[in-house]
Amino acid sequence: MTISYQLSVANATFAGFPKLLIRWKGSVYKLMFKELLVFSVLYTTVSLVYRLALTDGQRRIFERFCIHVDETINHVPLTFVLGFYVSFVVSRWWEQLVSYPWPDRMLYLIGHYIPGKDERSRMLRRALARYLNASTILLARSLSVVSKKRFPTLEHVVDAGLLTAEELKMYNAVQLQYGKFWIPLVWFTQLVDQARAEGLVHDPSGMGTKQLLNELMAFRTSLGKMFMYDWVSIPVSYTQVVTLATYTYFLGCLFSRQPLDPTQSYKGHNFDTYVPIFTILQFVFYVGWLKVAEALINPWGEDDDDFEVNWFIDRHLQVSYAIVDDM
Repeated sequence: MTISYQLSVANATFAGFPKLLIRWKGSVYKLMFKELLVFSVLYTTVSLVYRLALTDGQRRIFERFCIHVDETINHVPLTFVLGFYVSFVVSRWWEQLVSYPWPDRMLYLIGHYIPGKDERSRMLRRALARYLNASTILLARSLSVVSKKRFPTLEHVVDAGLLTAEELKMYNAVQLQYGKFWIPLVWFTQLVDQARAEGLVHDPSGMGTKQLLNELMAFRTSLGKMFMYDWVSIPVSYTQVVTLATYTYFLGCLFSRQPLDPTQSYKGHNFDTYVPIFTILQFVFYVGWLKVAEALINPWGEDDDDFEVNWFIDRHLQVSYAIVDDM
């Protein structure tokens, strides 16, 4: 999943960043080597046809076509279109990461306002923590491939101890065509009311309950952001424009970057090169840029830089129960 290289660049050293170029996992090479291979094969095919298969008259026509493409290909505003798109995708990727809710703040309040050491208070705190994590996991199942594989059915959520069999029946009894990840949060509020009625909440002024509910609303807002980012994608037409611009540009490069016959004295074609090094580098830069956007546009999959959803789930469960049980 997410590839970290923070330790490798902890200090500014000689060739610190260049050392990252030899990495494969999570690298731009891994993302686009197939596209580069296809481009290289097509470029070589066009070059061989020009050099070996065409007659002199056909070569002159081909050369005029290549010069025309070279003169007009820069009309494609690739840098602007692609740069803005990738910047937007990376920003959206980061916003989705920071929207993933952490239960810690709520658990601090639960531990403070329901501090009892008796078994009833402890089990009540555990239930509240469980509801928070259950709502997150129920939503994650609809977003994340990794989470869906871990919890393929709601029975697996019960087996993991996040819902009881009775709660699952209550959950299934709510007939909605929309997501129901918010149901455990409703149970959370009902359980807080029950705890107040039993005198387990140490909150004479009612401010503690208000704090709990405010924090619950913030938690629900984070879940809502996760849902909205998955539901409302970047307009497909925008993605199509960027993809079309990138691949059209390099389709033109198959011809515009061909080295033409030096004896014809074409401007800029005084030297016959067989390997277009800088065209290959340009392909790596631009198509690599596009592939970065492709990898980040949906961070809930299994790409190298997608979110570690299982880490979130395991960490939040362990920390939640540690706070309400042991502290």
